Amino acid sequence: MENKILYNWKSWWRAFNNHNFFAIKLGVSILLVALAFRILFNRSLELSPVSETPFLESVAPLITVYSETRADHISPQDNGAKCDLFDGDWIPDKTEPFYTNSTCEFIEQHQNCMKNGRPDRDYLYWRWKPRGCDLPRLDPWKFLDLMRNKSWALIGDSISRNHVQSLLCMLSVVEKPDHVYHDEGYKNRRWVFPSYNFSLAVLWSPFLAQAAIFEDINGVASSEIELHLDKLDKNWTRQYNDLDYMILSSGKWFVKGSIYYENDQILGCHFCPKRNITEVEIKFAYRKVIRNVFSFIIASKHKGIIFYRTSTPDHFENGEWFSGGICERKLPARHGEFELKELNRILRDVELEEFEKVSPKAAENGVNLKLLDVNPLSLLRPDAHPGPYRFFQPFAKDKNAKVISDCLHWCLPGPIDTWNDLLMEMLVGG
Repeated sequence: MENKILYNWKSWWRAFNNHNFFAIKLGVSILLVALAFRILFNRSLELSPVSETPFLESVAPLITVYSETRADHISPQDNGAKCDLFDGDWIPDKTEPFYTNSTCEFIEQHQNCMKNGRPDRDYLYWRWKPRGCDLPRLDPWKFLDLMRNKSWALIGDSISRNHVQSLLCMLSVVEKPDHVYHDEGYKNRRWVFPSYNFSLAVLWSPFLAQAAIFEDINGVASSEIELHLDKLDKNWTRQYNDLDYMILSSGKWFVKGSIYYENDQILGCHFCPKRNITEVEIKFAYRKVIRNVFSFIIASKHKGIIFYRTSTPDHFENGEWFSGGICERKLPARHGEFELKELNRILRDVELEEFEKVSPKAAENGVNLKLLDVNPLSLLRPDAHPGPYRFFQPFAKDKNAKVISDCLHWCLPGPIDTWNDLLMEMLVGG
């Protein structure tokens, strides 16, 4: 009996000892694994800090193509820094334009380079590439969705008219707008996209200030312009509060011969040699008007978005509009190849200086004022003006015909379409 009890005790002890040894081994193993993981984890933290924007650099940018499949807003690929949309280069791009002269009815004759017989097409196959990010093409479906029940106006001179034609052509791939208003000279016009209740207008106001202009359709003046520096043009101010979005611009008309008024009294003039009136610098007149425009905008506390578009350069070479100037280049310019002419530089300096001064006050008053700075990218496109092809088939009868060239406005389609890409990005990107 004693032997049996002893045997049972020894069997129990061996079993306990075996199980206990297994438990100890399991515990030690777990501890070793945990220690190894802790060491590896600490080393990974030291060697590879986590990026605030993980995988951003390894993802190829998406490009918005005009189709009913809409892409989301594309963020700049610069590790979170704000991308300067207006600093970049024109790079080759084989993508076809949104429209042509045969698919868009809104192109006016003077910018209809294809129909007028311009033989080359290389100017169509470039896109603007900001440094540090990609600029998607305007998505017309998304744009119209955003603009439901909204109203836009492009306010300025013939470049604004050139621009509104471009925007109409790009948006009309979705829906043809109804032309609901024009004045007698077709300088003030309005269209409505019926499915979206979206209104798009162009308002003629080349100075943004009150002016009496004595010119014919070809720009030939019978007298100096009478420009009131202290009075804004009611053609746009009386519609201002009814607009949700607007793009204001000026500049080019200030180079014309003008008599300046203030308080309804002659203050001076620019380029009026036949009159005994004190010469006043363009810089003074332009600054006076732009300052008044910005003051009006700030005081209004407008709740929409207001863009001020910078003035655009021309590319006349060997003369000007009425003195034999031409623009025959076939490729975009390199940086530094073209410099702004003195008058264009004056206009641009005033615009940038006054915008910089007014921006803090605009923000303080809750006014969403943005600078659409198309000047730098436009300076690099001497190849995309109508030139002699502002007229229909100008060399059909005589290949050596003397024709006035347009080196100021832009062929449609053409690089002015990029202005709409920039607008879209500024709208969705903030």
